Amino acid sequence: MENIDFIPRQDNKFAEWLQTAVNYLNTHATAWQIPAGTMTELTALQGDFASKFETAENPATRTSAAVLVKTESRKAAEAKIRAVLKAYVTYNPAVTDEDRKSMRLPIHKTTRTPSPVATDAPDTDIDTSVIGRVTIHFFERGSRHKKAKPAGQHGAEISWVLSDTPITRWDELIHSNIDTNSPFTLAFEHDQRGKTVYFALRWENTRGEKGPWSEIMSVIIP
Repeated sequence: MENIDFIPRQDNKFAEWLQTAVNYLNTHATAWQIPAGTMTELTALQGDFASKFETAENPATRTSAAVLVKTESRKAAEAKIRAVLKAYVTYNPAVTDEDRKSMRLPIHKTTRTPSPVATDAPDTDIDTSVIGRVTIHFFERGSRHKKAKPAGQHGAEISWVLSDTPITRWDELIHSNIDTNSPFTLAFEHDQRGKTVYFALRWENTRGEKGPWSEIMSVIIP
């Protein structure tokens, strides 16, 4: 409801919309539990703007002072209608979508669009330029220059293991981490240099659902 898009920008359209909204709110004030004092104030502001707008738009009475007064009146009326809608309409279960249509308000989704489950594994760049460090840069397949995660993905799961023999199954990668921002760095001790680390990656979405694993890759620890 805070988005300015539902408030008409042009004064003439705002005046028409405001009158429609206030009339509808007055009709439903009791059912929606809007205090009488609130509606009295809002109705007065709506009437004040309608009067000031008419004066400012009439060539016979239009002056710079009249335009300024009209602008200030609109600010007050707009601030009040926003506050009333936020407090008594936006999250009010008694207000239906038909009510919102009648007041020319947007109808927002009540459920979130599910985060997709990834269908591809991450692409990777491996950096071994630092002694004892293996840095894994991961990103959406085909977007090497963007280094971005696919839409709806929380991060990547990186599973890895040190092994003297080749690893061929993902369940043999006994260590696992979730990293939400590339890159991910594995740090090793001095006596582990020269050994081989095997690893694979897969995306995890914001609901914890996993995509497919990448192939098992390997690199010698620098």
